[in-house]
Parts: sequence; structure tokens; C-alpha cells
Amino acid sequence: MNGWRAGIAATCLVLVLWQTVIWTTGVARFILPPPALVAQTIWESRALLTEHAAVTMAEVLIGLLLGAALGFVSAIGLAASPTVRALVRPILVFSQAVPVFALAPILTLWLGFGLWSKITMTIIIIYFPVTSSFFDALMRTNRDWIGLAKVMGASPARIMWHIRVPAALPGFASGLRLAVVYAPIGAIIGEWVGASKGLGYLMLLANGRAKTDLMFAALIVLAVLTILLHTAVNRLCEKTLDRPEVS
Repeated sequence: MNGWRAGIAATCLVLVLWQTVIWTTGVARFILPPPALVAQTIWESRALLTEHAAVTMAEVLIGLLLGAALGFVSAIGLAASPTVRALVRPILVFSQAVPVFALAPILTLWLGFGLWSKITMTIIIIYFPVTSSFFDALMRTNRDWIGLAKVMGASPARIMWHIRVPAALPGFASGLRLAVVYAPIGAIIGEWVGASKGLGYLMLLANGRAKTDLMFAALIVLAVLTILLHTAVNRLCEKTLDRPEVS
């Protein structure tokens, strides 16, 4: 069974279980709306959902690009210099020790209610997995390759860019795959704390007005967009990063 068929089968199973829970428990619609009502809401509110989804995806994509670039550079710096490792690694650990929910109000206070507070939150969430995965791959470079390059007189910079970085690209790809899944979390958390647009904001607005069907609709749209983005990044990584060529 290929990926698409498995995905469709899993979706159908979830819908069946969802509707079964409603039939067997008799739960009220304002607590758990039926799938048909959510689908109807998605269609009827498609313009509203599209407007807010565009904002959230802009935050996710910009944060993903900046966070991946920052993680790429940081990992190379960590692998190249013991001094940088001694200074930066504690910061990496600290960034994961502080709950992201605690940082969101501070970022909103500093950066305002616009895009940049959400983008910064996204960068903070994805920075560690990208940096950690790429750094680990850089440190596991085949020692025979490095030894041969040193015997041939290659400088540390040339060894890094022509041997270690190309060999570690699959590790960078693994970090990107994780980052794509985590990136929407940062954007949504930022929108929950303070925003006037975005799917996170729409979910809070719908919840406050007891429009549970709209809240579920926004959640499903977010999930679908995340899956599509992950699929696109995964295919890009398979074509460009998973088969590195050491020059």
C-alpha cells in the first residue's frame, strides 16, 4: 500500500471512529461536531479559512527558512570550533529547557502582534532539531576520509565544505523533516497569545463564540497544510539531500 492509499485509509478510519463516538455517546454538537457538519463548515467558510491559512503559512514558511538557515550555520560553527561548542551548546540546551508557551508573551511584548513574533517563535522551536541533527551528522563523518584529506594537505575549511558538509546532508534533511512538523506549532502558539489573523486566532475566536465546528475546521485545515508541506519537503530532501556527493 503506497503512501497516499495509506493516508486515505487512515483518514476514513478516523472519520468512522469519530462518527461512531458521536452515535454511541450522544455527545452534544457544541462539544464534538459530526464530521459532516465540519465538512460543511469548511466549504461554507472556505474564504475565511483561506484568508487566515495564508497568514499562518507565511509565518511557517518564513520561520522554517530562517530557522533552517540559522541551524545550518550554527551546526557548522559547532563542528568546526571547540570554543563555539563550549559557548553555544549550553544555549541550545537552555532554549529547550524553557517552555515555549512561556516565551510567547515575551516575544509578543517585544515584537508586537504582527508576523515577526510568530516567526521568531517558529524559529525557536525548529532551531534545535535542525542544529542538533546536522551537528551530529557532521561529527560522524568518516574519519578515513578526513585523514586522507589531511595527508593530501587539505585545509580545515576545505575538509569542512568538501567532505564533512556533503557527507552530513542526510542529517540536515532529517532535521528539516522534523522542523516542518514543529514549525506550525510555533506559529499557532504565537497566534494564541496575540494576533488578529491566522488559523490559531480563528480557533480562539470560534471557541469564544461556541462555534466548535469552525474551530475543528480550522484545525483540520492546519493539519492538511502541514501534511502537504511535510510531503513537499520530504520529496525535496529525497532528491537533493539524501544522496550527497563528497567532492
